[in-house]
Amino acid sequence: METSGSTCFRSRAGGARTEAASLIAQTQFATLHGVVNQLYYGDNLQVLREHIADESVDLIYLDPPFNSKRDYNLLFKSPKGQASAAQIEAFEDTWHWNEQAEREFDELLHQPKTQVADMMRALRGFLGENDMMAYLTMMANRLLELHRALKLTGSLYLHCDPTASHYLKIVLDGVFGKMSFESEIVWKRTSSHGNVDRAFGDNTDTIFFYAKGPDYVWNQLYTNYSEKHLSEKFASVDESGRRFTTSDLRNPGVRPNLHYAFTASNGVTYEPHPNGWAVSREVMEQYDREGRLYFPKDPKGRMRLKRFLDETKGHKMQSLWDDIPPINSQAEERLGYPTQKPLALLERIIQASSNEGDVMLDPFCGCGTAVDAAHELKRKWIGIDITHLAISLIEKRLKDRYGARCKFEVHGTPKDLDGARNLAERDKYQFQWWAVSLVEAQPFQGKKKGADTGIDGVKFFRDLDRKEVRKLVVSVKGGGIKPDDVRSLNHVREREKAEIALFISLEQPTLAMVKDAASVGFYESATGKKFARVQLLTIEGLLNNTQRAEHPDYEPNLNFKKAKHESNDEQPQLI
Repeated sequence: METSGSTCFRSRAGGARTEAASLIAQTQFATLHGVVNQLYYGDNLQVLREHIADESVDLIYLDPPFNSKRDYNLLFKSPKGQASAAQIEAFEDTWHWNEQAEREFDELLHQPKTQVADMMRALRGFLGENDMMAYLTMMANRLLELHRALKLTGSLYLHCDPTASHYLKIVLDGVFGKMSFESEIVWKRTSSHGNVDRAFGDNTDTIFFYAKGPDYVWNQLYTNYSEKHLSEKFASVDESGRRFTTSDLRNPGVRPNLHYAFTASNGVTYEPHPNGWAVSREVMEQYDREGRLYFPKDPKGRMRLKRFLDETKGHKMQSLWDDIPPINSQAEERLGYPTQKPLALLERIIQASSNEGDVMLDPFCGCGTAVDAAHELKRKWIGIDITHLAISLIEKRLKDRYGARCKFEVHGTPKDLDGARNLAERDKYQFQWWAVSLVEAQPFQGKKKGADTGIDGVKFFRDLDRKEVRKLVVSVKGGGIKPDDVRSLNHVREREKAEIALFISLEQPTLAMVKDAASVGFYESATGKKFARVQLLTIEGLLNNTQRAEHPDYEPNLNFKKAKHESNDEQPQLI
């Protein structure tokens, strides 16, 4: 589930709707201008309605929250010798029936697809007004918009778990039509669970595959034969050393024109099967010339067709996927996002249902696995998420992995002081997380972590001597600043044994605050360079690059897991 959870309902009424509307003046439908690599911060319902054109997307993958009533913490990298990995609540996977849910349900009743309205009325009559109904209402509205955005040749893959999969299948049937269902993929997401009591272990996820029209893009994928299959089925070797198996040449039907005696190159004449041969005489002669006929030792035996191992692609991909392991704690691609999915899983979906140059959309993009896989496979992409935590992680991930080769635009994050003020007024936590990202620090704790510690971010750095990792703390002020803010921050710095403290504010610091910061003194690097122990930074200065955090930086990537860099080599196709 690469998402930001129930903040969808909390933010939508004012914040995301207002911000999305203001974006229209900045950018029209991205897909109409050919600049398709787009990353949006905001409620995906409003982004879809206001920025994604009709029938402009070739493939949609969504890994929405599962409504499992859990809180998901984002884990950050912690250098050796420091406290255990910091964590912050990435999203709350819980919905509630409230005014916003009622409003969205009313929208469903008045949209053009009457079968969807009837279906949602029936679900509400069965479930009542509860968390599950709120979740399904949220999903139905978004699936309608995704269906609108999908091309007639496009497909949608919805990733879920047993919590709500049975209800989501009903909603998908209502939106797409029950004839549009193609497959229910079962992915083995983890190994067996030993703590299961009075139930079967839950170790799989479900991925529903729907196509918008009958002529959807489909690239057949294959899996390798097992060693057992090879030894049992391809045990024969011909004179040229090629392994092969044989198949029947009997006609499954009755066609008179395929009843003929065939004299093969070995001089033996073979009578047809009772229903005739499977191919015409001309094709049979071609098989013989190419050495594709298998002649039994018994002259009265049936002639068969050779199928060479080196010409087969493997088994056609089935709907049970147990060959892609999950992201475990040791996985190289693990970034710390709580519900991160493997790249291989997304690559398989993207290769099966899109072609190079197609547009892939992920409306719950989390840490960006889908957009990363799409970029690697030379697709264009659009990602949407409702938290700045996710957007900043994706920006860093793509920069680390592809560098300047990955070009994309980010919408919805503040670009100037007015945008920053707007975000601070709407959601102070999103503002703090965004401000902390401007100095490449980790957000510290979250809105449910108890009393205010005076810290909104933390960053680690190493000096030239490399003797130990030093710490830097960050405080963000979106509201009015007070004369004693600097003194308070310095007390926090001393308490946390941090060498440097950053004070980030929307307002310009007063002369008294500048004086207080200067009086704290300097951290002297092993190089002899001095850095102010308390640094006063403004949002405006950070945005226009006239200010930045000053500290030694002799070991990059102390604070975030760096995505593996992708070379320019061609991406191999899945077999």
